[in-house]
Amino acid sequence: MMDRIEQRICEIIDSRRDALLSFADDIWRHAELGFQEYRTAEKFNEALKSLGLLTEEKLAVTGVKARLHGGTGDPASDTAGSESGPTVCLMGELDALPIPNHEFANPETGAAHCCGHHAQLTGVLGAAIALSDPEIRAALDGDIVFFGVPAEEYVEIEKRNQMRRQGLIRYGCGKCELIRIGALDDIDLVVGHHSSCTKKYLIANRSCNGFVTKIARFRGRAAHAAGEPQRGIDAMAAAQIAMHAVDIQRETFRDRDTVRVHSCITKTESAANVIADEVVMEYSIRGKTIAAYRDAALKVDRALRAGATALGCELTIETLPGNLPIVPVRDASVTGEALALIAGDTPVTCTGPDFHSTSSGDYGDISCIMPLLQFNTGGFSGSFHSPDVSVSDPDDAYIIPAKVFALMGYRLLRDGAVRARGIIDEFRPTLTKAQYIELMESLMTVEKIEAAPLPLLDEESVI
Repeated sequence: MMDRIEQRICEIIDSRRDALLSFADDIWRHAELGFQEYRTAEKFNEALKSLGLLTEEKLAVTGVKARLHGGTGDPASDTAGSESGPTVCLMGELDALPIPNHEFANPETGAAHCCGHHAQLTGVLGAAIALSDPEIRAALDGDIVFFGVPAEEYVEIEKRNQMRRQGLIRYGCGKCELIRIGALDDIDLVVGHHSSCTKKYLIANRSCNGFVTKIARFRGRAAHAAGEPQRGIDAMAAAQIAMHAVDIQRETFRDRDTVRVHSCITKTESAANVIADEVVMEYSIRGKTIAAYRDAALKVDRALRAGATALGCELTIETLPGNLPIVPVRDASVTGEALALIAGDTPVTCTGPDFHSTSSGDYGDISCIMPLLQFNTGGFSGSFHSPDVSVSDPDDAYIIPAKVFALMGYRLLRDGAVRARGIIDEFRPTLTKAQYIELMESLMTVEKIEAAPLPLLDEESVI
């Protein structure tokens, strides 16, 4: 049953329903890709500042962060951290996916919100509106950070490599960058949200795969594929051998490691009658543990080398760190309590901590350093990461997440922040921040194998 403050939280969010739905629809119709969410970040920043909150902008290029001090002091002081209690971060993601055939895809970039990140952002904004109310804020024995984070989706690898060379980023995803630059140093616990294409209220306290990315560049020698194929060095054939060699490796992966290896060719010749002189492939190698996906990555390297050796191609293998596996917390009951308060007749289910997902995300990086609580809600139809995603129930998509975010923030920090302190005290990090950065740097490698073509036979060769 809700207490008086919780009732007040829901009343405030309901009173701002139209404004929140308008914000959500605006972001939905103006999707932007990772590390390029300038308009989205500006809209979120303006909305937070309208609540009287001080904001930090351009964190990891586009990130926006605002802190609300609990208690009866200055709600928007620039003091880093509250002396009265821990800091809980309510986190929403800014970016979309490159799905240009979606109904509301950005005509310039092909970006579309086919993963519901705009619903997370709306939920965080709704929570900020409620928790900024003086009566509610006074009941918080700690601070709340509202964070719009960039680039959860690991896409446009070449674009991000260009940004690396420009010194704009170092790692491939937003939360990884925020850890690196210290933007999460003053946070003790993170709350995240995921949308669903079913009406589902879920405690998402599950483990998840981590992954590493590889870009393989085979360089050969062009030739006429029909007239003089012997004069070429076929980069496409080298890539095909490598792909087959990877497939043969699959039975060497242990079932319990949930290894997933998937690839795409991002560059090749456009004509069948031309021996390809360059082929670029991108690989994602996932696994349940860091050790598992690093082992699988070494086997992929071996397969790539085999393709280059067979054809005499030059090969460059660029390895880039992806995301770490998600580590569930022991007790996520506060998530279930908040969901139950608004669920009505809809059951609240739980995945974890024994449940494992083979997908990945940069919440895994956070969960290795600090405790992470996650929840799922519905409101969408279709299938995420596809062009048929649509909003089926705006209240379920946008208003319910706002209430759950706010109720969790309140429950974690009320009564001396006993719930937040309990989760924080029993958490054992997988890595320190220094160890995390050391690991990420160790995964950034470039290996080059020089071309080794055989000499061409001339017309007079007989032995």
